[in-house]
Amino acid sequence: MAKKTNPDDFKCYPLGDAAIVIQLGNQISPLINGRVRAVCAYLDEYSFEGFIEYVPAFTTVTIYYEPWIINYNKLLPLLQELASEVLEQQEVPAGTLLEIPVLYGGEWGPDLDFVASHNKMTAAEVIALHTAPDYLVYMIGFAPGFPYLGGMNELISAPRKDNPRSKIPAGSVGIAGQQTGIYPIETPGGWQIIGRSPINLFDLNSAVPALLKAGDRVRFSAISETEFKKIRRGRNGN
Repeated sequence: MAKKTNPDDFKCYPLGDAAIVIQLGNQISPLINGRVRAVCAYLDEYSFEGFIEYVPAFTTVTIYYEPWIINYNKLLPLLQELASEVLEQQEVPAGTLLEIPVLYGGEWGPDLDFVASHNKMTAAEVIALHTAPDYLVYMIGFAPGFPYLGGMNELISAPRKDNPRSKIPAGSVGIAGQQTGIYPIETPGGWQIIGRSPINLFDLNSAVPALLKAGDRVRFSAISETEFKKIRRGRNGN
């Protein structure tokens, strides 16, 4: 039997005059993020007149709409009903598991030794802990295709850099606090860089530019410099 929805399970509120936020919880967790993805999956199948797009985050979905086609007072009860239905069904769309090869340390991961010393362990132990879990992609943000990943072992957590770098190469794998992520494009950033992947995570020429999406899972695997160069040559068609 479906669980009866409690009004406290979610709330809706306006964001300006052309967007409504559905908040599905207050904690960052796979359960709450699963609700977010379920709402998005519903909107993929059943949009409404005046719908523009949705933007998922850790605990919320923001729905943008054309207010001259559908106004707030008419849309709000529709979205409240949608959220109630999704929570009662409790069906979470399955994501894809992708293995991301990473060359750790050296010029590719200049902060690996810092992360190791900060946590009183060896670089090899950091790599072992970083490659052990499957990470959940909670959301895409900060830069095009940048995945915010959950599930990192807190034993390898590390603070952001006091002075961010002006350029971080595409494919760089970093740690900030208890999160890890991958820079899909060259961009400034303050995360501790522990390695780099030869995989292209964002391609504007692709029909689907971002390799990862919310709900996917990521598994990191350590590779050698020879393997790194071989994969990169293959990506570039050489």
